[in-house]
Amino acid sequence: MSETSDQVASQSLALLEFNSTAVGMLAVDRMLKKSPVALLRCGTVHPGRYLALVGGTVASCDEAYQEGLASGKEASALVADTFLPDPANGLNEALVGGRCEPEGDTLGVLEVSHSPGLLHLLDRVLKAVPVSLVEIRLADDLGGRALAIVDGELPDVQEVAEMAPSSLSKGSELLNVSVISRLDDTLRNIVSEGSHFSSCRNWKPAGCETSEDLLSESTED
Repeated sequence: MSETSDQVASQSLALLEFNSTAVGMLAVDRMLKKSPVALLRCGTVHPGRYLALVGGTVASCDEAYQEGLASGKEASALVADTFLPDPANGLNEALVGGRCEPEGDTLGVLEVSHSPGLLHLLDRVLKAVPVSLVEIRLADDLGGRALAIVDGELPDVQEVAEMAPSSLSKGSELLNVSVISRLDDTLRNIVSEGSHFSSCRNWKPAGCETSEDLLSESTED
């Protein structure tokens, strides 16, 4: 692991979701003026909300988090939030774009109503169950929902699914969870590259019908 990765992995995290961009930007300004945290990511997400993700030492991150909470509550604009003093291994890396390829025989797909709720859920299950975090997406292109894909052996992924409803932070709801066992090889390859529809390339598993086959059959008829 590089020095940069070590620094990312050691960070405490705070994620706040606001129902107003104006309030969210004001909160970020106050958070950064209050505490020497790293601003890992912030900006607008669907549907018209604003996310702010900061990291740093426990003390600095908590100080910024409390300032963000106060700003959001003052304007009645705080939707959801979470503070993780000691995030699970791999969570920081995934939040800044890191991925791992699925290697187990089972996938778990988790959909949560708000991003902070998903972050809180993942912190708990990743510390308790030997699964890998394949991907995490926070609200963008998901209508405000948050999505995570985990990978492991069937009993472990089933345990994640069982833990999920009770592992959310306040204000968030588990919308759906799927346990996909004996993962299809084509789907495994697709998931390895990401879950966005726009970036999914054309896959042709062995023996599949192709557009050329269908055109040929139509011509013969």
